[in-house]
Amino acid sequence: GCARDWDGLTCWPAAAFGEVVKVPCPRFFEEITNIHGSFLQRNCTQEAYWSEPFPPYTIACGFDEGSSKGPEDQKSYYSAFWRVYTAGYAASVTSLITALIVFAAFRKFHCARNYIHMHLFVSFIVRAIAVFTKDAILFADETMDHCLMSTVACKAAVAFFQFSVLANFFWLLIEGVYLQTLLSLTFVSDKQYVWWFIFTGWGAPTAVMFAWILTRINQQNTGCWDDDENGVVLWIIKGPILLTVLINFIIFINVIRILVHKLKSQEGGGSHSSHFVRLAKSTLLLIPLFGVHYIVFAFFPESTGLEVRLYVELGLGSFQGFVVALLYCFSNAEVQSELKKQLCKWQYQEYLNFTHKHKTFSRENSPVNYVTQLSLLEKNSPKRKTSVCQNGVTSV
Repeated sequence: GCARDWDGLTCWPAAAFGEVVKVPCPRFFEEITNIHGSFLQRNCTQEAYWSEPFPPYTIACGFDEGSSKGPEDQKSYYSAFWRVYTAGYAASVTSLITALIVFAAFRKFHCARNYIHMHLFVSFIVRAIAVFTKDAILFADETMDHCLMSTVACKAAVAFFQFSVLANFFWLLIEGVYLQTLLSLTFVSDKQYVWWFIFTGWGAPTAVMFAWILTRINQQNTGCWDDDENGVVLWIIKGPILLTVLINFIIFINVIRILVHKLKSQEGGGSHSSHFVRLAKSTLLLIPLFGVHYIVFAFFPESTGLEVRLYVELGLGSFQGFVVALLYCFSNAEVQSELKKQLCKWQYQEYLNFTHKHKTFSRENSPVNYVTQLSLLEKNSPKRKTSVCQNGVTSV
């Protein structure tokens, strides 16, 4: 028979002599032409060779060779898009690592609130690393035979990426839950809650991933696990993410209600009021910003609105980490004040060091110091000692 074949556009499964294989048009053709449900066919000949696709790609998939938006143009578009989201993730990683260093370096920022922020930062860094890893393993080699691409490495890369997305949404949920806890309870034991938050933020995505991997192995162990999934496998990932977004939306509404009540009553005053309001502003901005788009796409097939998905989930999503670092760290008044204080300390220390060195240099090179050194030399000179001895002998 004919072996499995990758013709550069479509993967054709193995077939017996004389068998006609039917496959759907590649997804990117559907994005170009907006024609869905078209199929291609190839025949496995008696000489064990594949026939040419019939109808040809241009006819079966509704693609016009004279169109200005051909496969090469589409490839160029995706290449430019790859550069944009790579730059976005690089900017996010750089800003998030800087924010982590700031929170870790200053003892003033060692508190439960910032510990949760730091874990959220790490989840975004993990997501960026997962995207870079997935791109490097799956798409670095353009000559790769995607029919045979079913290695442990590529499956691990896709699983790691799915885990990073899950962790991202769970830590956004924890930010919302923590804000709800602060506003609802007057006395909160930070240590009591932080460890539960850490356990949930990383433990829940890990448990979901184990379930997804086992289901994939047993029910749909095909390719690199990046193909279209059946209902059960797909919702193992989508279900928990959608649940976190819905819970965050409920928290969003409830926090607004609590804030309005606190600001109107005397309980809203006090030293902690401004702190709550600042934290609420940041969290309330993040919840809809990073969750609403998932609700919009959750109930549609993966192939629906692929170009819009790319813009939202990769284009804009790649800069989410940068926005998080900006909201929780760089635009924070406490952080700015502490950094200014530290900068003033460094400048003052540099001034003191410069002044000390200048004074030391001035003393060593002053005229008075030269006279003192000459007098000491004269006292300790051998000629002077001999002269004194001779004078002593003469007087005797």
